[in-house]
Amino acid sequence: MKHGKRYNAAAAAVERGKSYDVSEAFAKIPEIATAKFDETIEAHFKLGVDPRQADQQVRGTVVLPNGTGKNVRVLVIAKGDKADIAEKAGADIVGAEEIIAKIQNENYLDFDVVITSPDMMGQLGRVARILGPRGLMPSPKAGTITQDIAKAIADTKAGKVEYRVDKTSIVHCIIGKKSFGAQKLQENFDTLLDAIVRAKPAAAKGTYVKSVFVTPAMGPGIKINVRG
Repeated sequence: MKHGKRYNAAAAAVERGKSYDVSEAFAKIPEIATAKFDETIEAHFKLGVDPRQADQQVRGTVVLPNGTGKNVRVLVIAKGDKADIAEKAGADIVGAEEIIAKIQNENYLDFDVVITSPDMMGQLGRVARILGPRGLMPSPKAGTITQDIAKAIADTKAGKVEYRVDKTSIVHCIIGKKSFGAQKLQENFDTLLDAIVRAKPAAAKGTYVKSVFVTPAMGPGIKINVRG
């Protein structure tokens, strides 16, 4: 795969094959995140689990202490008092059947997170085929099907992220923006790593965290030395 001069210059700052200590890795972010915009920084965890097995799933949510740096657009599907609570709590869009119909008929997807109350899940099932593949379908594990709408909105706006192992046994997750600086990015990373370690399935054997990389959206990755 061919890369441009900017990418190659950034890659030259990373020693090939080396596993960096956590603090050393995040200190290098300015050298590898050289795009002209505020790049998103991601963490990628290769886990020693078999995601084909139901008892080896790794999934959960965690609130990053410094947020994600992203303006999250929250859609709340609710009625009555819960809709009023959602509006007061800062939801960007609030609706019920009319929003579900708009998603179904117009492929409306101008939002990043969907939160709903349990009583609306029967109707929301009509658009599961649209929301599901995009990772937008609410779920109890993600805390997006809840009676406590206000808390779910607050957590999401504060920087709650969902982590989930994919079919290749990797967890991909945003941990912030380049502008956060090394300390805040490391704090977010440490929080996410701790959550993933605590989510280790009892059925997982051997090394759990096999490898970890942090990478800017447009730059090379840095391998981090963590104990699995």
